Amino acid sequence: MMTDPDSLKILLSAIAEADSAAKMVEAVENLARARLAAAIPNLITVLGYNNPGAAVAAVEGLIAIGKPAVKPLLELLDGYNYGARAWGLRALAGIGDPQGLELLLDAASNDFALSVRRAAARGLGTIHWDELPSEQLASAQTRVIEVLITVSQDHEWVVRYAAITGLQELAIASIIAAPEVVRQILAHFDRLVDTDDNLAVIARIWLAQKEIQSAINDILTQQPMLPEIAIDWQATLAKLYARKRQEQPHPEGDPYKFRAVAAAIVRGD
Repeated sequence: MMTDPDSLKILLSAIAEADSAAKMVEAVENLARARLAAAIPNLITVLGYNNPGAAVAAVEGLIAIGKPAVKPLLELLDGYNYGARAWGLRALAGIGDPQGLELLLDAASNDFALSVRRAAARGLGTIHWDELPSEQLASAQTRVIEVLITVSQDHEWVVRYAAITGLQELAIASIIAAPEVVRQILAHFDRLVDTDDNLAVIARIWLAQKEIQSAINDILTQQPMLPEIAIDWQATLAKLYARKRQEQPHPEGDPYKFRAVAAAIVRGD
């Protein structure tokens, strides 16, 4: 019977011997599927390779391993390779462990690389808040909201887009315990709809409003005494159409075809 060390040795040999990008991806996918905790440092190393397919496989492997990968990720992330940092933050986001909160906050606020800020902003929305001590929860969420509100005004639209995603997830997580957080996020969305000049960002706000409303409706079926939270996502959609018409004063065909465009944009988050 083959032991884990034997399996790891064979899997790592396949990575070392890979002589093409495709073979490297296949070798890393096999390593990731094994879910060996001993392979965590090797999977983290792969994040720095110039091979996006291998990096995706490594991220998926680290997420599958879960909590044992958090501390090594925090300790071994490459401070000089922004691509590796972005992939590592995606892994931390997928795991959702609160141990990664400080790194995510700092990266979202301060990293020079837009890919890193984007990954961190999304990751701040995936924290497993139930794993934080109750006495730390409110202050931690306040910090996250403050950072995401700031990042949602980043000069790069893809970072703003990611921040909307993070705020959406935080709002949904707060519906029962902190409805005031939901209202704060929704009020910020309303302001952004009037000030942001990117259609993709506005479309993402529209989707976020709809998703939050859907989550509220689902919870209301179980807890009808939940305080009412009004969301006018249709007003956002109307502004989205209006902004589109401003950009294209004489559109060809049915102007409502933009509904499909907006749907395609938000599916790509």
